[in-house]
Amino acid sequence: QPDTPYIAVPRVSSESRSYVPMGFFGPEVIANDALLTVPDARLDTFSVLMSRPFNAWNRTVSGRLKSDTRISQEITYNNFPLPALTGEQKEQLAFHGQAILDARAQFPLSSLADLYGPSSMPETLLRAHQANDRSVLQVLGLSAKATDEEILSRLFTLYSEMASGLLEEPPVKVKRPRKA
Repeated sequence: QPDTPYIAVPRVSSESRSYVPMGFFGPEVIANDALLTVPDARLDTFSVLMSRPFNAWNRTVSGRLKSDTRISQEITYNNFPLPALTGEQKEQLAFHGQAILDARAQFPLSSLADLYGPSSMPETLLRAHQANDRSVLQVLGLSAKATDEEILSRLFTLYSEMASGLLEEPPVKVKRPRKA
């Protein structure tokens, strides 16, 4: 259980969702064994994980449970290639991460499953995600209109650079809950 704010990452997510519904919680919220956690979470990290580029990566490299993505800390999260971010980029991403949380807060009676259903995502949340996507695409050096194929091509190029030591590894690693 993290003793700092953390991002709660579901181990399995529906293939029908445009985004993996992750939570941003304080240490008073207990993570169960159906989650991976990103301890010492920052809003810029949350922004990247809640983006279209991350979901394209997830759909491509993650395993499957039936047809849903089975998210792995080793394969999916810890290998997501992200260039080193400037302070300004971190601030911009944090702004968009907070905007996503603020949009969700407008629907306090809705679960994450409701908010991220393919036909039930509120327009305000969708707009917050679209703005976030543009910001993450910009960090990756891509156009706001980049296709999934273009996104994946760029991500695999960055991954190749990361694997050969040319790109710094991401600063925050995902952790599994410890078994009792």
